[in-house]
Amino acid sequence: MSLDPYYRDRLSLFDGFSNADRAAAGGTLDEAFQERLAAYGDDGPWSPPSDVVITDETVDGPHGAVPIRRYVPADPSGVALLWVHGGGFAAGTLDWPEAHVVSAELAARAGAEVVSVDYRLADGTTRYPVPLDDVLAVWEQLDDERSAVPGARTAIGGASAGAALALAASLRSDRRADAVLLAYPFLHAAVPALPADVLAEMSVLPDFMRFPTESIDWMVGNYVGRLEDVPELALPGIVPVTPDRPPLSVLLSEFDDLRPSGELLIAASEAAGAPVRSRLESGVLHGHLNRHPVAPGVSPSLDWLADGLRAMGNHTG
Repeated sequence: MSLDPYYRDRLSLFDGFSNADRAAAGGTLDEAFQERLAAYGDDGPWSPPSDVVITDETVDGPHGAVPIRRYVPADPSGVALLWVHGGGFAAGTLDWPEAHVVSAELAARAGAEVVSVDYRLADGTTRYPVPLDDVLAVWEQLDDERSAVPGARTAIGGASAGAALALAASLRSDRRADAVLLAYPFLHAAVPALPADVLAEMSVLPDFMRFPTESIDWMVGNYVGRLEDVPELALPGIVPVTPDRPPLSVLLSEFDDLRPSGELLIAASEAAGAPVRSRLESGVLHGHLNRHPVAPGVSPSLDWLADGLRAMGNHTG
């Protein structure tokens, strides 16, 4: 398929801007560009579902308090999800659509209690494993809470770099997840190239919307502190898959340089006989859940993730 016109028609907002311009400015975004970026991402108003109660809390972690946001539906299904936003390990907040909108919508659509975690970001001083430690602390706190609920089932998931943190937490913890949900995951330090026809379609994108090798190297280096001997759990796509892994759901964005990372995990899971389901959302870019549900591809993706959570509820008791 082609890039959805909803996204393609907005690309003219970035005419004349490149990564070279941003590099010359020390990586900062000038006010004019920030305005264009806001216009590109403006999907109109969105309000949380009225039957979802939202509270801000903190969890004690090894590096201090970890802020979380909890979403409790009016009619809970017995399923809970720890959700981890993306942002290249270096950006993102609880207010990003990829955190706030996704969590609220999944709570409403699946009847799941969702906890979104505001892990510490890699900033040149904070590095791996600190963000993972934060996610793991929240995961184990949630597991403790759920252990008192008869028939409760608990999943962990995340988007992009948050998917790496979610998968790594599920592998590092001795508290088994009942399911793992990953959206356009970034799981490998070296990501294979996309097929030629997809790359040709993506040639219309501004370079700052792409993930060339140098961008991937920057994210890895900023997070881990080096590009060699990257720990397995920093980018856990290289961890060998075993048949006893929790059921895995992988959502992919069609026009995404990081898509092969998710495809590698899907293939490895299938080869190992581990349970896996996948969906390729057509016509969308990496990070498409960082928008409101009216944007093309977002609501179907949310429904698909919610289906996975509802299926967990069908097996409670």
